[in-house]
Amino acid sequence: MSPSRLPLIDAMKGLGCLAIVFHHLAFYGPMSDVVHTAAPILIDWLFNHARLAVQIFLVLAGYLVAAQIAPQGQIIDIPWSSLLWKRYKRLITPFLFAVAITMLVTALVRPWFEHASLSAAPSLLQLLAHALLLHDLLGMEALSAGVWYVAVDMQLFAATMLLTALATYAPASWRPGFPILIMALVAASLWVINRDTSFDDYAPYFFGAYGLGMLSYWASHSSSRKSLLMSIVLLSAVALWLQYRDSVAVVFAMALLLSLAGQKQSLKGWPCSGSLIWLGRRSYSIFLIHFGVCVAFNAIWHVLFPSGILENTLGILAAAGASIAAGAVLFNYVENKRDVLAHNVATMSLVLIITATMIFEAMAG
Repeated sequence: MSPSRLPLIDAMKGLGCLAIVFHHLAFYGPMSDVVHTAAPILIDWLFNHARLAVQIFLVLAGYLVAAQIAPQGQIIDIPWSSLLWKRYKRLITPFLFAVAITMLVTALVRPWFEHASLSAAPSLLQLLAHALLLHDLLGMEALSAGVWYVAVDMQLFAATMLLTALATYAPASWRPGFPILIMALVAASLWVINRDTSFDDYAPYFFGAYGLGMLSYWASHSSSRKSLLMSIVLLSAVALWLQYRDSVAVVFAMALLLSLAGQKQSLKGWPCSGSLIWLGRRSYSIFLIHFGVCVAFNAIWHVLFPSGILENTLGILAAAGASIAAGAVLFNYVENKRDVLAHNVATMSLVLIITATMIFEAMAG
């Protein structure tokens, strides 16, 4: 069974995806502003803590990349450049499609819905920066919520591929020491870099979570399982002692769960909900598309139901359900495309959506 198709991993992705959708529905009003008056504890929790689900995705990403580059804890010769290109293509196709749809929704609602969640009218340079996943590094406004994560994911994958490529030039006797290099980088990230939020646009800030994910894979698939498990505990404990951070606590818990479940050979047979597994396999598409859907629902509900606890609660639930449905469509027809015709249709649709967005923005201007 492929590591990406293990029930526990898919279920965790599903839970994380739901958390992020509801976090953004709580973070960006006005529906949540109305509901907050009746359920302040719930909305505040979603606002402040549900975003920590992103840390789960980082750990899982590291876990899965370790299976590619060093299945037994020792690096293997891999076509790193082709893997890098494959990863970029997998990320960017649904990413651009979702960003384009969010741009179109924003252009359509801008004339009659004024809200801080709406990004400014996009420029072609800004769109190009998003296509290259450089928008944050270039200091450009994001065109959709959560797009920073995709850029960071690509940075982390590219950095790992580079490390792997460089390590292949080392003497063969050094290759089993690759996990030690990852431990050192995790320590630098968790103990120093991650304590300074000015670095949160860059891969080293998040490498602690990513690297612990890699170590958790090796802790259940290499001959040094006990020592690797202890390294996860030690690295995390020191990080939390130096400065307690909820994000590090979540990362530690997730890495520990994966390590122990893997050591007990329970990942494959983990009893998980079929619905969560279904969600997990579509989590990336749902993560990408949900913000545009949420903007549309917030705009429409603001006009139709500017007040009313029940109406706005139902609006939040409807937006979440529509986000999942839209994500499923994006997964089926864009992310999971299987033939040339589907690719061409998706590409043409993307061009038409971007063109329509520019036309609407020009008319509104």
